[in-house]
Order: sequence, then C-alpha cells, then structure tokens
Amino acid sequence: MRFTLPVLLAAVICAGNVAAQSAPEALTPAARSEIVEALGTKLREQYVFPDVGKSVAAALTAKLRKGGYNAMATPAAFEAALTADLRTLGKDSHLRVRFQPHFRPGPPPGSAPSPEDVVQMRAAMAQRGFGIARVQRLAGNIGYLDVRGFFPTEFAAPAMSAAMTLLSGTDALVIDLRNNGGGEPQTVAYLLSHFFAEGDERHLNDIYSRSDGMTRTYWTVPSVGARYSQPIFVLTSHNTFSGGEEFAYDVKTQKRGTLVGEVTGGGANPGDYLPLTRGFIAFIPTGRAINPITKTNWEHVGVTPDLAAPAADAMRLAYAAALKAVAAKTTDAEEQKDLADTAARAERGEIDLPKYEPRR
Repeated sequence: MRFTLPVLLAAVICAGNVAAQSAPEALTPAARSEIVEALGTKLREQYVFPDVGKSVAAALTAKLRKGGYNAMATPAAFEAALTADLRTLGKDSHLRVRFQPHFRPGPPPGSAPSPEDVVQMRAAMAQRGFGIARVQRLAGNIGYLDVRGFFPTEFAAPAMSAAMTLLSGTDALVIDLRNNGGGEPQTVAYLLSHFFAEGDERHLNDIYSRSDGMTRTYWTVPSVGARYSQPIFVLTSHNTFSGGEEFAYDVKTQKRGTLVGEVTGGGANPGDYLPLTRGFIAFIPTGRAINPITKTNWEHVGVTPDLAAPAADAMRLAYAAALKAVAAKTTDAEEQKDLADTAARAERGEIDLPKYEPRR
C-alpha cells in the first residue's frame, strides 16, 4: 500500500517499450460512459470510506447523464475533469484519474514482481537518486538532506543509510521535504529510525486497509545504522504531501525536531493506482493513517509547522535556527561568535543556500 508518489511508480511498471504513439483518439459518449462506470465500481468496492465512495460514484454518474462531460472529448480533458470532481466531491486530494494506456498493475498482494519489473524499477529509481536529491554539508557544520520521495524500502534503504552516514558528523541537520510527494510508509519509518537512539523503539504510525480489514503498524527499525542525535529541522511546503507529511507529522508527534515552512497538503489516505478501462487508471485510497499518539491524522488539515514561513524562506530560517541551536551548546567563545555571525549573515540573505523550486 502506498502514499501517492506522483505517477512515478505507475510509470515504472508500465510496459517497457513505449514507442512513439499517435495522438489519442477523441472520446466517444460510449467511452466516457464506460470510464465513469468503471471508476464508480472501483470507488464503491475499494475506497476506504464506503459511504463516500458510493455517493461520489452516484454523483459522477448523475453528471454524466446530464451531459456534464460532453465537452470532454480528449483523454487529457476528461482526466482533468474527473480528477477535479473526485477531489471536490470526495474531499480527498489523493483521488485522481490518469490516462496511462501502457499501465500494468503491480503484482497482487502476496506475490512478487517479475525480475524484469524489478530491474526496471531499480533503474528508474536510481535515476532519481532513490528519492534523495541532495546531500550537503553547509557552513557551521550544518547538514542538509533533500528527500523528494519515499521509494520502496528494498531499493531506497541503502541510499538513505549512506546519506545519513555522510551526515553523521554534522552538528545539526536540515531535512528538506518541500518537494516530497510521498511514497512507502515503511520507508518513512526507515529514515525516521536514524533519528532515535539504539534501543529507543518508537511506534510511529498505523494504517487501516479496507481491502482486508487489517491495521498494519509501523515502528522504528532496530537494524538501521548511523544514528543521529543532533537537532533536526524539517522544511515543509504546501507541496509536501502524503508520506512526506507523515514524516513531518511523526517528527512533530514524537517531539524529535522542529518543522519550518508552510502547512502541508493534507493527504493521509494511502492507496494504489487501479486500471479502469480504455487506457484510464485511477488512484483510489484504500486505507487511512492512524497516529498512535493523536489517534487521528493530517487529512484535510495538513501538518502545521512550528515556525511558519513561506516555503521559499524556510531554508534560510531553519539554517539560522540550526546555527543558533549549535551555538547554544558550545562553550568555545570563538566558535560561538563564528556561529552567531554566520546565522546573522544567513538571516540577511548573504549566504547561498539550497533554493526552493516547487515541483510541477
């Protein structure tokens, strides 16, 4: 079960040879009807909240019958209209429809992907740094880790632990989730495990799944290395979503760090891409997150930062706060002065720091 990782995993498991295609044909009324019917069936059978699934499916069908989609003659227009209606009616930002004619669903629960799919997925994830966009040591011995997604743990874990090994000697760490769209909850737990002492096991999250009625628990992973005990600052934006939000929410509820930036996107219901018909697929949330401390989650409301700032300013604010936190712990007067001077320069915008460019 996944938090959405925008189209990446869907694209990775598409047919390997996607040759140049002709423009998609215009959608006929019969095609639109088939797509809405298939979407309604998936919503009724699998959406995590059955009553909502039924009501949204009924509303889509009613709009179709009234001619509300008659002007949506192309796949691009139809997917956009359906996605907008799903999110308005269902009040769930995970809901979406895509036109992906080469999509192949993943293996059924309990079965493994084919060796070919594994090779393809690993190569695609390696091209994206296994979710890690940047690892850097900044002036004042402050670490910086830019995490764009939480890929499946079997692929991402070595890269995450390697990054934490490189950063283990820093005196404070800024973790940038401003462009993090989500991913696997187990990988969220894996990265978080580095920030608690050996033997300090934490219950981080639970996820209820409608498909089997089970609730899965997520704890810190005892086997991770490179434990990090220094202060951490987590950057958030309105683009921080799903699994990225869970990381921020867990940091906050476990009182492990300081969140800096904007309120996050507000998507806490994980699921999967499911095939519909005529090349369309839909992301249907089939579960909901349940935090063991708050007994709720961040759906609709997002995660509120401790230090509010526009996303573009969050790095500067967090970096200065990190320098001040390090300065407060040192007894060396000269080092204190250097750190204070660097913090002041950062606050004045005189230090070149990693820039924020919102994902599209």
